[in-house]
Amino acid sequence: MKITKVEVFRLPTANSKMNSPIGCRIYTDVGIRGDGEAGMAYGVGGSAAFGMVCDLAELIIGMDPLQTELIWETMYKKTFWGQNGGPVVFSGIAAIDVALWDIKGKHFNVPVYQLLGGKVRNKLRTYASQLQFGWGQVGVSEHLWAVKPEDYAYNVKLAMAEGFDAVKIDFFDRDEEGKPLNFLDTTGFLTPAQLKMVEARMKAAREAAGDGVDIIMENHSYPDALGAVQLGKLAEKYRILAFEEPNTPTTQTVEYIAKYVSVPIANGERLFSRWQYADYFKRNLLQLAQPDIGNCGGISEVKKICDMAHAFDAGIQIHVAGSPLSTNAALHLECVIPNFVIHEHHTCNRMDTCLGLTKYNLQPENGYFTVPDLPGIGNEFLQEAIDKALLYKIVE
Repeated sequence: MKITKVEVFRLPTANSKMNSPIGCRIYTDVGIRGDGEAGMAYGVGGSAAFGMVCDLAELIIGMDPLQTELIWETMYKKTFWGQNGGPVVFSGIAAIDVALWDIKGKHFNVPVYQLLGGKVRNKLRTYASQLQFGWGQVGVSEHLWAVKPEDYAYNVKLAMAEGFDAVKIDFFDRDEEGKPLNFLDTTGFLTPAQLKMVEARMKAAREAAGDGVDIIMENHSYPDALGAVQLGKLAEKYRILAFEEPNTPTTQTVEYIAKYVSVPIANGERLFSRWQYADYFKRNLLQLAQPDIGNCGGISEVKKICDMAHAFDAGIQIHVAGSPLSTNAALHLECVIPNFVIHEHHTCNRMDTCLGLTKYNLQPENGYFTVPDLPGIGNEFLQEAIDKALLYKIVE
């Protein structure tokens, strides 16, 4: 079996400026094809990820798609910029790698999880993610951006009503008037007024959640180490499960935070390979690793990171913030690893930005996901979505 061509596309959504998935479809000479996604749908840089997938596609034409390790190393070592690369490089590698695993599963007529060692669990505990953005659904008006403490409590209750027993919230992304905070607001030592605002929100969320619901505190790397310690001390008071992205991740600054804060540290969205994770594990600076299949080199690389984490007693929550295709890929890997902790279900995965892109749009039931049993990753981009691509190229 040989790779004959690769389609690369960037898809429009209901809000293309904020969420435009970059995908690829790899074709073979036996008629089997596979789909993958680069994890830079949001933020700035998606056009670079599109270009990277196009460039990498040129390297794999004519290769055997079942040789995923050979292809991965070829993309990593033959590109010059691959080694110690960042999100653009590893997003490009990821899109192709996931598509290859999709082909591999279809070739052997099994779900990808069987090729990764088989399930160790049938259900995956899931948390409602980014409740500061609301917890609405398509066609439902209760999508409330949280500003006041009672807004945070309300959104927690919405998630709990659907059966979730874990949520994630950024308590420090807007001021008390609803104005987005900038880096001048969130870095350095935080003021008593800022800490009072954060604590009021955190307290409201915990009181709404009660003792039976876990809360993860999201920070999007906005604070620096100085403010992160102050926020972490608040988190200790309200039994926060994990302190996510407390600052721009570097081992020396995370070591400082961990020295003064007892809440487990979660990181991974801005770490892009096993080499970048290694020192965090060796120094016990990462208790909940969050590699993203879409920007961390795909299934091949993220599986290696999960296994490395297991050796250091670190748990795994795969970061998921792409289209519904990425959800499928994450579920296949999470169900096979012994050190899985919880799955992330972003509020955007419930909104109209995810409609009309893929054949399936999986949603959890009562706070748990089940894993699809279709061959491959069990999902694909819709042709009608590809036909509307904002960027499109065929490599053959």
